[in-house]
Amino acid sequence: MKKNSRFSGIYLGIIFFLMYLPVVVVIIFSFNESKLPVRFSGFSLTWYQELFQDEDMLEALKNSLILGVSSCLLSAVIGTLGAVGLARIKWRTKGILEYVSILPLMIPEIILGMVLMAFFYLLNIPFGMLTLLLGHTVFCVPYILMEVKARLAGMDPALEEAARDLGAGSFRAFWDITLPLIMPAVMSGSLLAFAMSMDDVVISIFINGPRLSTLPIKVYTQLKTGVTPEINALCTLMLVFTIVIFLLYLLVRKISKGKNILFSTGEK
Repeated sequence: MKKNSRFSGIYLGIIFFLMYLPVVVVIIFSFNESKLPVRFSGFSLTWYQELFQDEDMLEALKNSLILGVSSCLLSAVIGTLGAVGLARIKWRTKGILEYVSILPLMIPEIILGMVLMAFFYLLNIPFGMLTLLLGHTVFCVPYILMEVKARLAGMDPALEEAARDLGAGSFRAFWDITLPLIMPAVMSGSLLAFAMSMDDVVISIFINGPRLSTLPIKVYTQLKTGVTPEINALCTLMLVFTIVIFLLYLLVRKISKGKNILFSTGEK
C-alpha cells in the first residue's frame, strides 16, 4: 500500500475515530441533564455543580494531585541521577543494572502491589500517604530514567568535556550543560509518570491506608453503587487540565530548543 494512498488516510481516520470517540462521548454526557448514561435528554451543568459540592470526591482528587506531583518530583530526581550514573559508569554489570532499573515496569501490578505491601508491613510503616508516595515512586522512576537515558545517548559528550577543560567542576558542568539539554526528557518522562500515578488503582489498593482515598480508588469503589455523570464531569475537567499541561510542556520544550540553538550558534 502506498504511503499517500486514499486507503491509508481512511485507515488513519478510522483509528483516530475509535481512539477519541469514547472521550467525546464522556465530554458530551458530562453536560447531560439525565442521570441515565444511555441517552442525552438535554444540556445542563448540574453534574459540574454536583461535583464541586461533593467533598469526598474533591478530597480524593486533592490526594491524587498531591501524590502525583510529589511522586513525580521525587522520581525526577532519582531517575535523572540514575540515568546520568548509568551513562557514565563502565562496569561489566552495567547491562544488569539497566535491566534491574526498569524491572518495576515488567512486573505485573498485582505482584508489585503485594511485594510493596509485604515490604512496608515488615518495616512497620503505617499505610497511608507515605506508603503511597514510596510505592508510586517505585514504578514512576523507570519512565523518567528511560527518557533521560535515551536523551543522554544522543548527546555529544564533548560539550561537558569542554566545560571541564574551561575550569568547571563536575557539578557545575552537569548543572550548566548537561541538565538543560536533558530537561525536555525529564519533563516528558515526568508527565508520563504523573499520568500513570493518577491512573493507578491496583498498587494503590494494596498499600493504601483505611482513611485515605485517591481518585482512582474512589471511582473504582463507586462502580458497586453505580457511576453518575458526575464522573464524566470530573473526567472532562481532568482532560482540560491535561491539555493545558501538555501545551505548557510544548511551550517549554520550544523555548528549550531555542536556547540550545543559540548555545550551539554561540559555540561555533
